[in-house]
Amino acid sequence: MPSINQISTVRVPDRGAHDASASKRRRPIFWPFVLAFSALVAYGLVVVFSAVSADADYSFSRQLGGVAVGLVVMAVVWHFDYTRLAGYQNIFLIVNVVLILSPHLPVIGVNTMGATSWINIGMQVQPGEFAKITVILFDAAVMAKYQGALNDVREYLRTVGLMLVPFACIMTQPDLGTGLVYLFIGATALVAGGANRRFLIASLLVGIALVALVFSVDEVIKNATGDYKLLKQYQRNRLLVFMNQGSTNLSEEGYNLNQAMIAIGSGGLFGQGYMQGSQHGLGILPEAPTDFIFCVLAEEFGFAGAMLLLVLYIGLLASCFYIATRAGDVFGVLIVMSVVGMWLFQILENIGMTCGLMPITGIPLPFVSYGSSFMVVNFAMLGFVGSVWAHNKQNARRAGYAATR
Repeated sequence: MPSINQISTVRVPDRGAHDASASKRRRPIFWPFVLAFSALVAYGLVVVFSAVSADADYSFSRQLGGVAVGLVVMAVVWHFDYTRLAGYQNIFLIVNVVLILSPHLPVIGVNTMGATSWINIGMQVQPGEFAKITVILFDAAVMAKYQGALNDVREYLRTVGLMLVPFACIMTQPDLGTGLVYLFIGATALVAGGANRRFLIASLLVGIALVALVFSVDEVIKNATGDYKLLKQYQRNRLLVFMNQGSTNLSEEGYNLNQAMIAIGSGGLFGQGYMQGSQHGLGILPEAPTDFIFCVLAEEFGFAGAMLLLVLYIGLLASCFYIATRAGDVFGVLIVMSVVGMWLFQILENIGMTCGLMPITGIPLPFVSYGSSFMVVNFAMLGFVGSVWAHNKQNARRAGYAATR
């Protein structure tokens, strides 16, 4: 991934060309970006409608409601000048902690399947999902201070420590899937923000060592107490299923992976037809509208439908990257690149886990998986990317003017 110095270059504006191109520089809409996410949302609604039709626990109207609210949120954020948020990293950190820990409150906290990730405020909401917004803003604001070059080891350690706070909070629920998203957002901000490569490599090696240490210590605890304490049994099972896919596994996680791969394989080249998927139609495919929505798509539309989804994702990410290259300030670049990193990780993890290429986690597929809160958050991300595009020309002119003074 290129650093901020490679993708963000501010040029001094040409006064002679200013009047002739002013309207072009002030355009509020980048149409390839709008067309890409519009097509994705429409495609996702088509797939979700089929997925929820066979499951009474889900409501398509609620998904439509999430899209409607999301459009409003996106419009508001799009027209807001993101640069006003650049100096509020301390507030973002406080908001992160409050949001993520709020499910532990005794009155509103809701425990579901062993995880305390939801709150009930008249309706159930997952605060950790909304915290993705403030995590991105926090990480971008922290890294923007270094203007594309973070080479001091003490500052690097301090920055990484601050970025790990949301992850530590989300693991108290515990929600490993969302925690991994937070980590990847932070890693993207560090790379795009120009952190020293030696520091990044060292951090990666330390992270791998810590994962191995957690498994080793947990095994010792198991031998001493008869139970795992650091990782839940289902989390261990998911990793074991991923590493031993060739062996017969009757656990829930093994069953999920087997059914997911059967559904994808049964779609063939062009699929079984819309609303004709056998695996999810018969209720065999677990969590079809959410975690395994890609299987529904592949089963009904086949390889061609899956490729269409990937093309739409590539279009969205490419248009976001283009917007990042045209941003006039470091903070704007880091916001867009952090959003891109988050989406890319979620896409690769969700699709990869259904194909046996990644461990199974509860990470949904952006703009396709069922979930009104998830949809609203993704629309808010679109709004921030749009805000960078809408305001970056003005920011570039200001930065260029300042450079000439």
